[in-house]
Amino acid sequence: MRPFPASLNFSRTGNFSLSNFDLDLDDPEVNPWAAVALVLRGMAMAAIMVGAIFGNVLVISSVLRFERLRAITNFFIVSLAFADLLEAILVMPFSASMEISGKWVFGRTMCDIFNANDVLFSTASIIHLCCISMDRYIAILHPLQYESKMTRPRAMLMLGVTWVASVLISYIPVYSQLYTTRQNVQALLTDPDSCPFIVNKVYAGVSSSVSFWIPCTIMIFVYIRIFLEARKQEKLIQSSTLYMHYSHARGDQGLAPEPDAQRSERRRMKREHKAAKTLGIIMGAFILCFLPFFSWYVATTMCRDSCPYPPLLGSALFWVGYFNSCLNPVIYAYFNRDFRTAFKKLLRPDRVPCEVPFDATTRALNATYGNNQQHCRGSASTAVRLSDGSGMRD
Repeated sequence: MRPFPASLNFSRTGNFSLSNFDLDLDDPEVNPWAAVALVLRGMAMAAIMVGAIFGNVLVISSVLRFERLRAITNFFIVSLAFADLLEAILVMPFSASMEISGKWVFGRTMCDIFNANDVLFSTASIIHLCCISMDRYIAILHPLQYESKMTRPRAMLMLGVTWVASVLISYIPVYSQLYTTRQNVQALLTDPDSCPFIVNKVYAGVSSSVSFWIPCTIMIFVYIRIFLEARKQEKLIQSSTLYMHYSHARGDQGLAPEPDAQRSERRRMKREHKAAKTLGIIMGAFILCFLPFFSWYVATTMCRDSCPYPPLLGSALFWVGYFNSCLNPVIYAYFNRDFRTAFKKLLRPDRVPCEVPFDATTRALNATYGNNQQHCRGSASTAVRLSDGSGMRD
């Protein structure tokens, strides 16, 4: 293949500039492979949007539908899912349209709204993860004080601070034009077909710190403490189990039966450890999705004139960050049994067993079916009839 001449320059607009003409390799009419790439990009973006909407609607519906999932921790998870859902509905379609058409077609006002929403929901999503890590920190390191420390009003306050901080770092700077440069303000006024998100150095430092670096640092240190404490408690569980088996083998009936309080504590510790592992996987996915973007975001802003980059890189990093919005529901479905069961009940109510509480209705059914916990595999209406009137139980 003949190499390009030495005078070839790569610009941030995606054009290869030769001395006498411009060759736009992103134009499908010039390069047929560009059309194929455009279709593949469109399919990938559509898959991310559909996955984020479907998964986060499922998370929100599960917590609203099943009382078992209405724990304090899941308040943060529902609010996180709400932020990711709004990202998929109010941000991703506009970004995809700009990627596919190569221009902004929604006007100047919508450009500001789009940029502000992008910062708002991304920041809210990240700070929610920080709140979840703090909640798990208290639950595992201070289990006896958890109910007194993590009350519903306190959780609501944390969620309120999360959303207020996200609004302050997004809408106010964008609408006051404090986030960008004078040159970009003039460009936005003279060119309505473009909507670049070009920030100044001060805003890049402040916004990236509030939206990523500070929450990420807190989460890492908190999770290290959670991991170390979980490992210590896991060793205690193993020691307790071995001691119980040893006592049973010796025939020491006074020590072999495990007290109810100890059994309950072991179940609680195992449950918290599973939640900690799920949180660790969520944090790992979050860092993999957002660390490349924020590193690029800060680096290209601080050395704007001397750090050219291919536009495809910027687009790819944006969408890798968006991809995090559809990862969290997948993680819950795979690693959290309560969410997994709730998802199955919502998606296939006619195939999944529904558990009925042991009440007068259950006792009457036991006389017929002969078991203490009735399961129904019929239609959703059958599940309603078998329950105590409140629908299918979780």
